[in-house]
Amino acid sequence: MQPFAPLALQQAKPLSGRTALVTGVSRRIGIGFAIAARLVQCGANIFIHSWVPFDAAQPWGGDAGGSEAIVRELRAHGTSGTRIEHLAADFRDPAAPAQVVDAAVQAFGHIDMLIANHAYGTMGGLEELTADEIDAHLEANVRGTLLLIKAWAAQHDDSRRGGRVIMMTSGQHLGPMEGELAYIASKGALHQLTFSLAAHLAPRNITVNTINPGATDTGYATPEVYQHVLEHSPRGRWGQPDDAARLITWLMTDDAEWVNGQVINSTGSGL
Repeated sequence: MQPFAPLALQQAKPLSGRTALVTGVSRRIGIGFAIAARLVQCGANIFIHSWVPFDAAQPWGGDAGGSEAIVRELRAHGTSGTRIEHLAADFRDPAAPAQVVDAAVQAFGHIDMLIANHAYGTMGGLEELTADEIDAHLEANVRGTLLLIKAWAAQHDDSRRGGRVIMMTSGQHLGPMEGELAYIASKGALHQLTFSLAAHLAPRNITVNTINPGATDTGYATPEVYQHVLEHSPRGRWGQPDDAARLITWLMTDDAEWVNGQVINSTGSGL
């Protein structure tokens, strides 16, 4: 047994030779883009997924440059030889998760890391709930994530180091979110899946962790919501996409291989 080893992060590119699939990379202001950019800077090749029609239909809108601008900017963060590939897919389609994983494997041969960052989310309290909206959240966020993990795990070579899965939850376990019931039902499911998925994949040297990024300034908040969060933040600011991205990038490295089955609140508030 080796009692001590130098930190992997001392390496300039601790993820060199590894490939990540990052879902939900539809806007340069979003968490998914920040995650992908950090991983590229650490030497990883990246396969990104997006579904622009969802963002385009929301008040915040899609990225003005589209997927081409996202891929182009991610490539600028990398070094010579770094590869970034992309596929658009709607995870409300039950066939889409396997299609995305298959495309990533065709592009790179093997995917070491999966960051399931995508999210379908709309506002709606109890009185506004409909069966269709409940189903849409569960289809994209729960079924889509589980089928992604299933397809990713099926292709994973357990002899390789660095098998990682990240899911994304919200703050439903820290306080009420009564205006987003369908959303928090789906995110709560991912929270509760974490420990069981981690136990199932641990014998294969794969870690599974879930991140709650807290209120993050990705352009979705109305001025009223923005000010409310600002006033109640002990740190006096909103979270930034890179706050969660730095944590997730560290979890991808060899330094984090003993962190497994955890739901981590990256909120800056201590709550």
